Amino acid sequence: MHTTTTLDISQARFNAAAAAEKHLRYNGASLCDLLDALEDKSGFAALCDLHGAFGHSVPDADAVEAALRHIHQVLAEQKPSVLDRIGHERRLPASEMTCWHGARVSELLALFSCGG
Repeated sequence: MHTTTTLDISQARFNAAAAAEKHLRYNGASLCDLLDALEDKSGFAALCDLHGAFGHSVPDADAVEAALRHIHQVLAEQKPSVLDRIGHERRLPASEMTCWHGARVSELLALFSCGG
């Protein structure tokens, strides 16, 4: 039977943070547009915190995970009527963007769970 070591867990969390950074490199602008359009500005602040966590040579996996959890929570709490209004006012597919980004953030969070 294999015993998971602290080093294995640390590496898995580092890998999860790296996956989040790669995801944001390709999809961060869209997530930024969505979070900026929402009434709850704490999601946008969490995205800023997430970018800040990547400003170090080794990203703080705990900070990355916390920011992702907050973003996920903000996305999950959105009401369809609000997303429809935002979509109309900003000409953004806000409902679809919320579903897509919520699913991707959930996938990223699962990587952290696998590591710890």
